[in-house]
Amino acid sequence: MSYITIKDFGEDRFEEKKSEFIGYAKRVESEEEAKAFINEIKSKHKQATHNCSAYIIGQNMNIQRYSDDGEPQGTAGIPILEVMKKSRITDCAVVVTRYFGGILLGAGGLTRAYTKGASIAIKSAGVVEKVDGLKLSFEMEYDLFGKVQHLCGQNSWHIEDTEYSDKVVVNILAEKAISEDIENEIIEATNGKIIVRKSEEGIYFKEGNRLYTRI
Repeated sequence: MSYITIKDFGEDRFEEKKSEFIGYAKRVESEEEAKAFINEIKSKHKQATHNCSAYIIGQNMNIQRYSDDGEPQGTAGIPILEVMKKSRITDCAVVVTRYFGGILLGAGGLTRAYTKGASIAIKSAGVVEKVDGLKLSFEMEYDLFGKVQHLCGQNSWHIEDTEYSDKVVVNILAEKAISEDIENEIIEATNGKIIVRKSEEGIYFKEGNRLYTRI
């Protein structure tokens, strides 16, 4: 299992024909969180002409909602939603606030503006992947440590931390899909003179070649 979401929160703004657009994006885990975020932005911008929004919830993107908040139908909420859908982003809520500047943009102009507002908000928040992962712990004698370090470096397996006592324990947070390959290659490289332990299975954030419990 893997899916795309955002790191946490993003905000950016731009001006289009004297109208100010402010895009907000936030990672959410439920409809309740999404609605609370949208209401928070609406309360913050009570004087705004519009606070248009959309959100997608669930690793299968099964919950999708949007609001034009008074803009012509299909010119705001759907474009915001489409930005998320095209990037396969879920567990995310986006609000684009507009302060009208006196010049009408037309349907096409509104669609482009709300698309841009959503895009810059998501870019500001940063996109990450969520994957099934686990912790692999390799216990070994000190003379094998350098070989394991070298192998991890060659394959871009990030060593999360190392424990030193009478033996060395190397801890790696690994994506479940490749954890067996990591285990087998390290066992082979050390001629089986290693103890492997697996723990902390769950959902992790993936950024580059590293997993995180939270970002």
